[in-house]
Parts: sequence; C-alpha cells; structure tokens
Amino acid sequence: MNSPSPSARVSRRRLRIAVPALLLFTAAWANPPIPTASLQAAQQSIANAEHVEAGTHAAAELSEARAKISAAQSAVTQKKMIEAGWLADEARAEAELAVARTSLAKANAVNADMEHSNATLIDEMQRKTGDSR
Repeated sequence: MNSPSPSARVSRRRLRIAVPALLLFTAAWANPPIPTASLQAAQQSIANAEHVEAGTHAAAELSEARAKISAAQSAVTQKKMIEAGWLADEARAEAELAVARTSLAKANAVNADMEHSNATLIDEMQRKTGDSR
C-alpha cells in the first residue's frame, strides 16, 4: 500500500491553506476597475439637475455635485478607484438633493401664487356681492 508519508500530508495541508491565502492577498492588492456606472450615474444626475434649473434654486448643491464629480474623475486618473467611486456616489447624491430642493422651491412658488390668486378671487367675490366679512 502506498500511503503518503506524514511530511507529504503536512505539505498538502499547508498548500491547501497557502494557495487560497495567496489568491486573497493578490486580489486585495489588485486595482479595482474604474467605477464607470457610478460616474455615469453622477453625470446623468448633474445633467438632470441642470435641466430642472437647479442652478437657480439650489446652486450650492449643484456646485458641490460638480466639484465632487471633478474630484472623482481626478481620482480615476490617479488610479484611486475606490475613492473615485465614493466621490461619484456623493456627486450623484448632491445632484439629486439639488433636484429635490429645486422641486420644493418651485412647488412653494406655485403654492404662493395659488394662495395669492385665491385671495384675489375672494376679494372680487366679496366686492361683487357686497359681503363684508
């Protein structure tokens, strides 16, 4: 019977542990891919914010989004892909906040206009009926 020697069994065990550990170590040092999806999502969100005129109603947030997408693109050129992904995600969030603030400002303006119109209508109705509430 040909059974492996005790030293051969120990070597195989070490190999079973060493190979996955070496692969894991190599993967940890490998450069992650460019966060293309995050960059594109951020750019699309910024374009959407510009489309809804966020520069007028949420200039600070839009400016911050532009600064972060620029920093993300710079991080890509410096091969800092994880940082680039984070910055791109932050840029997208800032742009979405700008869109939300713009929507709120526009809704508040419409609401104020409607309240003014209602007040004018009530005044007209009271004047025509002679009601003096």
